[in-house]
Amino acid sequence: MRGPRADTAVRAVPRTPQRSAHGVNRLDPALAQVGECYRSRRPPRTAVAAPAPDRPRKRFRKRRIIVPLLLLLIMALVAWPLYLYSYGSSKLSHVSALSGAEDTPGRTILFAGTDKRSEEGINDGVEGQRSDSIMLVHIPETGNPSLISLPRDTYVEIPGYGAGKLNSAYSRGGPELLVETVEGLSGLTVDHYVEVGMDGIANLVGAVGGVELCLDYDVSDSFSGLEWQAGCHVADGTTALAFSRMRYADPLGDIGRTARQRQVIAQVINEVMTPSVLLNPFKQRDVVGSTAEVLTVDQDTNLLDLVRVAMPLRGIMGPDGIIGTPPIADMNYYPGGVGSTVLLDPNTVDEFFAKVRDGSITQDDVAVNLP
Repeated sequence: MRGPRADTAVRAVPRTPQRSAHGVNRLDPALAQVGECYRSRRPPRTAVAAPAPDRPRKRFRKRRIIVPLLLLLIMALVAWPLYLYSYGSSKLSHVSALSGAEDTPGRTILFAGTDKRSEEGINDGVEGQRSDSIMLVHIPETGNPSLISLPRDTYVEIPGYGAGKLNSAYSRGGPELLVETVEGLSGLTVDHYVEVGMDGIANLVGAVGGVELCLDYDVSDSFSGLEWQAGCHVADGTTALAFSRMRYADPLGDIGRTARQRQVIAQVINEVMTPSVLLNPFKQRDVVGSTAEVLTVDQDTNLLDLVRVAMPLRGIMGPDGIIGTPPIADMNYYPGGVGSTVLLDPNTVDEFFAKVRDGSITQDDVAVNLP
């Protein structure tokens, strides 16, 4: 018998994976080599990271926008007041005025309202520059602050010139002699001298958009140009200036004019404190510039000093403020040689100014209440 054919094909039986020592199936080395070759032909897999949350990135972007805006806002809040201060200071005029006398307690400010009529064709019988209204503001360390109006024709002793009208001190020796004369009368040392040019009132009132003024009688005054119907009206700059200058049609004469000038200033201050001005940079600039152009101050007074004065002044000019004149003995006193003057009561005037100095003065102490 013939044995099996030598050329009979032997079918290859796949080799089963061998188990490793750790119990894991391990392929035959030959197959493992084929698999390795296949894997080498494929591009390597790259790990795909999970998308990061968007919230931190958005917060970072917000910070990149908000932080610069805050810095710009802070810079604007600092730079704008500095600009206004510099702008106003450049328009503020200075003059020698203070006497250098020994200080008295509290703060004392002398306001002088002056007017240059001859340059503007105003026909009210007064030529050149005069001090038409003189007001003494005293803010004591304790007690009541007050605003005392000194009639321009008050009969006083003028250093170096003898007795005469108070406003003639300004005409003869300017602010320095006026300050010295008022100090001699009141016993108070003036800390700040503020001269208000009434000819600039029109621009100042225009800068705040007009002010409401009140007068309880009709006026048709050809000297000042004021035409007024009794009551309260919103006045523009031109009307406010005529309102401040009018005196011949006023029953109180110069005292009444001082009251109206004070009313105009008080209303301007009130308008400056309204949101329409405080929140409007353009109006702020107009008001600062117009105010500084109207004022002349002593050499030691700056714009910041004026701001510090304006705050208590607003309260004094309010309904509870103490405003008036010293006690008056005669509104039409003729001492000889100087015409009609206002004579303060010699028996009570010293006591009156003592009360002003220590803050014990009340509204009942003033001689003429100015509305």
